[in-house]
Amino acid sequence: MQQLLICTDLDRTLLPNGKQAESPMARERFTRLVARPEVSLAYVSGRHRASVESAIETYQLPAPDWVVGDVGSTLYHVRDNDWEASQIWEQTISGDWQGWTALDLQEILEDLADSPHLTLQETQKQSRYKLSYYLALEADLMALQEKIHQRLAEKNIAASLIYSVDEAVNVGLLDILPARATKLHAVEFLMQQQGFDYSNTVFAGDSGNDLPVLASSVPSVLVANAHRDVIDQAQAQAQEQETLDRFYLAQGNFLGMNGNYSAGILEGIAYYHPHTQAWME
Repeated sequence: MQQLLICTDLDRTLLPNGKQAESPMARERFTRLVARPEVSLAYVSGRHRASVESAIETYQLPAPDWVVGDVGSTLYHVRDNDWEASQIWEQTISGDWQGWTALDLQEILEDLADSPHLTLQETQKQSRYKLSYYLALEADLMALQEKIHQRLAEKNIAASLIYSVDEAVNVGLLDILPARATKLHAVEFLMQQQGFDYSNTVFAGDSGNDLPVLASSVPSVLVANAHRDVIDQAQAQAQEQETLDRFYLAQGNFLGMNGNYSAGILEGIAYYHPHTQAWME
């Protein structure tokens, strides 16, 4: 039995919480697909655990096998509603921060956060290895990222800065993570731990914090409702990294669906694994 690992972002990828319309029956088809014994499911999200659980309940999503949360800085194995945090993953990423935590980094960057453009996110949106800020859309992102990298480098802290936009409230999101704690590193770690490879893994996303995976060697699908900026960046980065053959932009008109949200995920999965179309019909 050929196994398949489906990794998907939640907000505006699987969850139809964007401006565009969701295709009727798309989520039901997705649920039917991932219920198959051949398929393993991972949610890969910027949300923290309680927020992922809330989304599962609100949208009646299928129970995942794994959850990569906090933009890649947490990893859980989920069995019968029991969430087991991966200690190996935490050990893997912790070395990048030399024993420091997000609270320590907050102090190191305190004066930068006095900028009117940068605001610390709520406590529940922070975690041990994720420091998150809101960023005004008019802020000079490049200059700010450079300052943050410089400040952390002085302390020998290796960090990834991941930027995305919350379109619902029109604000930028800036996450500071250990260098190895991006969604890409977490997905590849999960693949390695569970015996999957590029031939039987598909990732789906829609936003800036999905770009590291969308432009990588992991076969990926960008749903049709993605913002034009993200589409352009994903295509440019995939071209630069010579991974365009692993990048698919959902078009719509697959099984009569529009390519948005779960319809786009299904379209991308069938593009890479045509035999799965029969499982969706």
